[in-house]
Amino acid sequence: MSPARIVILAVALVAGLGAALLINRPPKITSPSVTKYEPAPTVEVLVAAADVPLGNRLAASDLRWIAWPLPSLPTGVIRRQDAPEGEAEFVGQVARAQLFGAEPIRREKLIRTDGSGFLSAILPAGKRAIAITTERSGANTAGGFILPNDRVDVIRTSRDDSNNRDGSAPISEAVLVNVRVLAIGQNVQEKNGEKVVVGETATLELDPHQVDIVALAQKTSSLSLALRSLQDAGELSPPTTEGGMTLVRYGVTSKGVKP
Repeated sequence: MSPARIVILAVALVAGLGAALLINRPPKITSPSVTKYEPAPTVEVLVAAADVPLGNRLAASDLRWIAWPLPSLPTGVIRRQDAPEGEAEFVGQVARAQLFGAEPIRREKLIRTDGSGFLSAILPAGKRAIAITTERSGANTAGGFILPNDRVDVIRTSRDDSNNRDGSAPISEAVLVNVRVLAIGQNVQEKNGEKVVVGETATLELDPHQVDIVALAQKTSSLSLALRSLQDAGELSPPTTEGGMTLVRYGVTSKGVKP
């Protein structure tokens, strides 16, 4: 055999062995890249352990601390680092609004009564509370569908001797509009999903002069409450007039009317 053929056979043999090795070589497995996420920093905040109704005095079992992601921390919540005494600082305080389970608690939703009554504790500064007589049948409270925190108009019904020569004629006029109902009877909030609340009184949140108007009107006439739509709750009440009563008749405000 010639040397040239020997070289060709040797090269072919080496190439065949190389190809066989490449075919039989196990494939290289590349592991997927794993992205590492650093956990967000957290801070312990005070939350309600369960639903706390408006006006309830907080017990230790009503409160607990949970870790809250710092980037999504709501403003105004109570952080453990800002409460040296822990939850003990808030035990005994009164809920000024409904608290829901796991809801972060804000200081403005709590109030320390220090022995004063609950209603005076939640009444805004400059406001007064006055009760008017209502019928348990709901005849003068929109059938009993007026609930605490609803907005109402106060309607005065009396006799108008000046507009009827043969005798006095009854008239009804709004003496106050868009006032907040604090309580119906002894109920300061809707309970257990009740849609109707009846009582012998309705307590209204008024300014000092509005109190004078309602007190005088209640002595000289009968009062009814007209429930306002939630969409009208932002409308302001017409200003009251010193020494008289503000009436709203057919959308026109009359001032200085004596009840």
